Amino acid sequence: MPSTVEKKVERNLIGLTLSDYAGKKSTLCPGCGHTAIANVIQAAVYELGLAPEQVVKISGIGCSSKSPNYFLNRSFGFNGLHGRMPTLVTGACFADYKIEILGISGDGDTASIGLSHFKHIIRRNVPMLYIIENNGVYGLTKGQFSATSDQGLVLKHQGENLLPPLDMCMEALISGAPFVARAFSGDTKQMKEIFKAAIAQEGTAVVDVISPCVTFNNRAEAMQSYTWGRMNQTPLQAIKHFNTKEEIDEETETIEPGTFSEIQLQDGSYLMLRKLDKDYDPSDKAAALDILTESYKKHYFATGLIYFSEVPPTIQERYDLPEEPLNRIGIERLRPTPAMLDKINYDFGV
Repeated sequence: MPSTVEKKVERNLIGLTLSDYAGKKSTLCPGCGHTAIANVIQAAVYELGLAPEQVVKISGIGCSSKSPNYFLNRSFGFNGLHGRMPTLVTGACFADYKIEILGISGDGDTASIGLSHFKHIIRRNVPMLYIIENNGVYGLTKGQFSATSDQGLVLKHQGENLLPPLDMCMEALISGAPFVARAFSGDTKQMKEIFKAAIAQEGTAVVDVISPCVTFNNRAEAMQSYTWGRMNQTPLQAIKHFNTKEEIDEETETIEPGTFSEIQLQDGSYLMLRKLDKDYDPSDKAAALDILTESYKKHYFATGLIYFSEVPPTIQERYDLPEEPLNRIGIERLRPTPAMLDKINYDFGV
């Protein structure tokens, strides 16, 4: 009988395998950037050692909002109305402050119908990772221009886009987000480290991911195409997330001092930023606005950690929430008794 060799399956800090974080088979177009993002989310949560049940994934409408089907099958999920993902997230964060929230949106879902919701969830500092899967078109409804489409872009069935685009990183910055980053779905290594750091960070973390639509917006000259992204991507720094200080010290032993910086995140983990071509300080908000303005004017694609700051109080910290999550409290404890209602009415003079 031929001998069989048992294949070793790698497990994370809590003993789960990568397959425990998988989702359903993707029905997106082959080559869609959103599929790469789904795979990276799966890997990031696995490497952080979070149980899928600790995570909730919430989305709106669009190709991007379908993608939560393709990762974390064991997680809670809710697919809501167009542009209303932030509203659902706000309710979820009050219902259970112990969960990690992933908000998945797109450029149409966020930059058009959901723009006011996007701005206000940042202003309230709702603790979440807000991922914008940005492809510059409405892919689910046959490729109309979106609010992030490049001005002058010509598409076969839409003609020329006459309007300037919104920069979602800039919108996040001026709205007060404490963590703002940009990634490219064709650079999965960088994207995974950004996602891990964003999940570890408290408060609203916004990551704008350029995610090419291979069906409607993949012309070589289009800013949201694979070709343009690969040719014009300029990483601001090399990024790596570490769980402990010992891990980062071991990594930096062979790196020249002064060529890297480290950031401690709220959960005690660390983010190492290694300088590349640009001497860039992501804690400088004015510099962040300048780099976004320059990259648009000079037509290059700046990726990495755009901005990071000390986190102001989250919306959960501003309210007197009970120690026990609200969604764990049974209806018999939530519903006031007749005597309580009588007292309330009496106090109000009813």
